[in-house]
Amino acid sequence: MTTPNELRLLPWAGPEGKPCYLSTDDRGSYMSRLADNIEAAQLGAAADLLEQAAETLDDPDAAPDETRRLATELTGALCDVLRVATSRGHLLAVSEPQRI
Repeated sequence: MTTPNELRLLPWAGPEGKPCYLSTDDRGSYMSRLADNIEAAQLGAAADLLEQAAETLDDPDAAPDETRRLATELTGALCDVLRVATSRGHLLAVSEPQRI
């Protein structure tokens, strides 16, 4: 997952919300496997939540507090997915839109 001299961003925060990093080139180490398993769980939870969001937003009778709870949970899931993407090095660089 990481190349020599590269740190892996772990899928959890440390004290005071600061990021945690792992320095290893052993993808089979306990900490690497733990991080992989937590990332998989986070991505699975985000996929389930996305499905639930589609159902809730399609329901014209959805209560406002249900929609608010959904938005809160989606925000948390998006933070997790962004951390996974950053960790895996697949975060796309944001570029300015081209003018036509």
